[in-house]
Amino acid sequence: MGELGSWGWGVLALAALLLGMAKTGVPGLGILAVPLVAWVMPARASTGLLLPMLLLADCFAVAHYRRHAAWPHLLRLLPWTLAGIVLGCVALGRIDDARLRPLIGGVVLAMLGVQAWRQWRAGGVVPEPPGHWLFAAGMGLLAGATTMLANAAGPVMILYLLAMRLPKLEFLGTSAWFFLLVNGLKVPFSVGLGLITRESLVVNLVLVPVIITGAMLGLPVARRLPERGFTLAAQLLTVLAALKLLV
Repeated sequence: MGELGSWGWGVLALAALLLGMAKTGVPGLGILAVPLVAWVMPARASTGLLLPMLLLADCFAVAHYRRHAAWPHLLRLLPWTLAGIVLGCVALGRIDDARLRPLIGGVVLAMLGVQAWRQWRAGGVVPEPPGHWLFAAGMGLLAGATTMLANAAGPVMILYLLAMRLPKLEFLGTSAWFFLLVNGLKVPFSVGLGLITRESLVVNLVLVPVIITGAMLGLPVARRLPERGFTLAAQLLTVLAALKLLV
């Protein structure tokens, strides 16, 4: 803990605040916390540090939006996500992080491009959600693998929920339950791989008040954002997150 210094603790506090706000009000902000933590800690250590922080923020989000989840979408996605987590666990340590992140960013940008093209083909009207099971399978596998390898499933999940045309509250509720379940599933893998340690949990405990503050700040933001503004904010932050992964 002493090795972090005041600058390192400040960066971690900013990341914790963004995580809390992302889970309860501004989807996409959370991915900005990933490079912040990796900035002051080694890549593997940052992965283990982030997971308990994410889980705490997920609990707040579920407590507030638990009644708004679109369970058919979740149940369609979760089995494939679990398979992706297993694949990510197997691949962890065998894939160069410098190559993985640009790949994830490129895939997300390509999907955003396909979605924009579908909307253009529909004359500017938001097209019907993709109904084929392969879409849910591909997104689930990608979300599971990226969340295990780089805690970077946020853009993938946002893209999926945008494609499903969910209203704001259903978007937040479905996302909250998805990440609570998925991040909970990741804990045994992360402990077994030595990513979550006693030292990392001590840092997590120090950051608990900041995460709670972020979660509380996100609630009024979500209430005040109109549906169109909410969607645009999610799209913009997803683009920025994908671009960040590319560089």
